Amino acid sequence: MGCCQSLCSDEHQPLGKDGAQPPQVTQNHRGGATTADNGGIGGGGAGGVAGGGIPSFSEFSFSDLKAATNNFSSDNIVSESGEKAPNLVYKGRLQNRRWIAVKKFTKMAWPDPKQFAEEAWGVGKFRHNRLANLIGYCCDGDERLLVAEFMPNDTLAKHLFHWENQTIEWAMRLRVGYYIAEALDYCSTEGRPLYHDLNAYRVLFDEDGDPRLSCFGLMKNSRDGKSYSTNLAYTPPEYLRNGRVTPESVTYSFGTVLLDLLSGKHIPPSHALDMIRGKNIILLMDSHLEGKFSTEEATVVVELASQCLQYEPRERPNTKDLVATLAPLQTKSDVPSYVMLGIKKHDEAPSTPQRPLSPLGEACSRMDLTAIHQILLSFQEWTQQMKDMLDARKRGDQAFREKDFKTAIDCYSQFIDVGTMVSPTVFGRRSLCYLLCDQPDAALRDAMQAQCVYPDWPTAFYMQSVALAKLNMNTDAADMLNEASQLEEKRQRGGGK
Repeated sequence: MGCCQSLCSDEHQPLGKDGAQPPQVTQNHRGGATTADNGGIGGGGAGGVAGGGIPSFSEFSFSDLKAATNNFSSDNIVSESGEKAPNLVYKGRLQNRRWIAVKKFTKMAWPDPKQFAEEAWGVGKFRHNRLANLIGYCCDGDERLLVAEFMPNDTLAKHLFHWENQTIEWAMRLRVGYYIAEALDYCSTEGRPLYHDLNAYRVLFDEDGDPRLSCFGLMKNSRDGKSYSTNLAYTPPEYLRNGRVTPESVTYSFGTVLLDLLSGKHIPPSHALDMIRGKNIILLMDSHLEGKFSTEEATVVVELASQCLQYEPRERPNTKDLVATLAPLQTKSDVPSYVMLGIKKHDEAPSTPQRPLSPLGEACSRMDLTAIHQILLSFQEWTQQMKDMLDARKRGDQAFREKDFKTAIDCYSQFIDVGTMVSPTVFGRRSLCYLLCDQPDAALRDAMQAQCVYPDWPTAFYMQSVALAKLNMNTDAADMLNEASQLEEKRQRGGGK
């Protein structure tokens, strides 16, 4: 039921539970494979394995990812180093409206497609609500790409080092450390203890503001390439000696992240350790916190960071120790992360109907007001409305001649309501004007009036969907989008005349 009525009166290849090996990789891959949209980001309680909201791991076609990223446009690059990054990461959107992150490698990084696919499948079997999960890969020809859940609220590095409105409060910093420790412990427990190049850029924030560990770090940047791209001052000492990453190396890197959280700066571990040994903990702490932190809690975190940064790998704590140390420090578990970050919560975009949308429907689903304006200016939209009105008059005349008076009443009523009393066109256009002037309440009222005048006009429902989405009523917005597409489908079949 529309707002006016209530107010006025893919195919994919799933990974088996046994972690089955991927299908044989060839140079000629099937096209058009996409993941199914199973809803929002999944996940049970804190620390639980993510549920059915995350798509099954799949092989994507290159054409799908090309379309999703607007032909890998530079405008879609979300890598911290921009176009200078060795392996670019792009933001994209699939046909099922799911946002994704796409990491693009060169063929030289992974010359063997079979090895790349096997590595990707090894990571793709993991599902956890502390990870930005890997949902697919592409191995078409020379292309090597990974596809992950997209996290809309930037990185820890952005919030710690390049913040604009407010720094991260102390309780949120403790939550970041705890959640990432949980992610590392999950991976270690599930048999993948190595994480490559852990740093503040690998910690991402989801639509709720919760920190997640990027799945991209669970795979090397290349078959034989370096595992650490950071400055040598932040690299585990044993890696400098033998070039190998070990579980203890990951703990060392986690210690550098703890230093970032404590200081709000990316300072070399050797400098931080000098301050710790000199008991200059206050000098180590981020001055932007303005003293708003617990000295006892800070001392615990400083001690844990010091243990993680021990020169001898065997002296460092394991992932379970990390979780056990940080768990008791979580004192604001009832406060949502987005509140502590000082950001607006990202609601899931309205779900797209299963049937294809018209150009107007597509524009409304993504709230593209400029595109809606162009479409509502188009001659075809309004001539179709006039044609419907004249067809109603003709059908009324024909029914009158045939003494089908009930049908005649219906047809003449449609003609009168649409043609001579009030024009829904005016309401539709004014609704868009209100949206463009940031007045969604008024826009919704006009869209509802347009529906009252012309109950089967898809545009009225589309405009309601945009206004509702602007008012953060996303479930209702999705319902309106579905109703509009159903009305369009009915019209195309000839049932709306």
